[in-house]
Amino acid sequence: MAARSSGGLREAGPYDHERASRCAIGRRFLLRVLAGGLLVVPCSVLPQPSGRLRRVGYLDQGSAAGSRPYVDAFRQGMRELGWIEGENLELLFRFADGVTDALPRLAGDLVREKVHLIVTWSTPAALAAKHASKTIPIVIGFTADPVGSGIVASLARPGGNVTGWTHVGLELRAKYLDLLKEAVPDAKRVGVLWNPSNQVHKPSLQVLEAAAHRLDVQLELAGVSDPEKLDGTFTNLAARGVQGLIVFPDGMFVAQKARIIALAARERLPALYGIREYAQAGGLLFYGADLAEMQRRVGATLADKILKGARPAELPVERPTRFELVVNQKTARALGLTLPQSLLLQANEVIQ
Repeated sequence: MAARSSGGLREAGPYDHERASRCAIGRRFLLRVLAGGLLVVPCSVLPQPSGRLRRVGYLDQGSAAGSRPYVDAFRQGMRELGWIEGENLELLFRFADGVTDALPRLAGDLVREKVHLIVTWSTPAALAAKHASKTIPIVIGFTADPVGSGIVASLARPGGNVTGWTHVGLELRAKYLDLLKEAVPDAKRVGVLWNPSNQVHKPSLQVLEAAAHRLDVQLELAGVSDPEKLDGTFTNLAARGVQGLIVFPDGMFVAQKARIIALAARERLPALYGIREYAQAGGLLFYGADLAEMQRRVGATLADKILKGARPAELPVERPTRFELVVNQKTARALGLTLPQSLLLQANEVIQ
């Protein structure tokens, strides 16, 4: 079941003449009551009327546990901007738990809840929300190619009711293979874990296949949309003789993060992931943007602007300006892998 938190709020809205008039009346009243002196009372200390409660739906392809770092980051960003759950903000969460087919139903549920805004996590979640409503503003996050996926018309002028941020361009998928090949120079056969239900993964594969041709590497594709098939998929990859693994960013895979890391360790596969938390939890390599930071800094800021009246169509979709490499040396040692100094020197963080 989806978690839900609620509250009621005083809205910190823009200055207006009605508010100024109330402040003036309040000051005159206090001056009349207090005899013999001049008192200047800031409006901020006077009782303020309650404003409207803002209801924000949060639609996530993954699970509550797997997505906790990104949910916490969004909450933190909203608090920093003055949005407090239980006062002026109510968050309604809907998690698909990796079942992509559940997203349209969950998106429709948020529409029926009459939310003021929907925040999405993953390309499938963004598409489900867009199909569910053409009027409710939507802030997308954790999408790799929002233009190619048909979510927005362009990054600069998204149009419609959708804006947000994209974590990485498809052209950077080739960097995954470059880095894995640097970590395992002798690798000639590399597995790719991808989700056929994720609309951005097929074009990602095309980019990766071009890089594989350049590096003289054979890709062994492993498409998984059902978590129950992960064990057999890893067994099959090992039987096919793969010497390394690339795991595409995906909400269902995030929900299965611990399991995927354990399976890679079981088959002794050096693996590169597109999400930082994998490396922190025992994955060998991470390359990409800091998703939690993007959600805190960009996702919350865009949500704040829209709740204060901005139109999504006029807010450009943002991209990260910084990409990081994290190397887990503890995992490398467990795999009996000696990572080259050239790779370690590129790392923004080395986990010992």
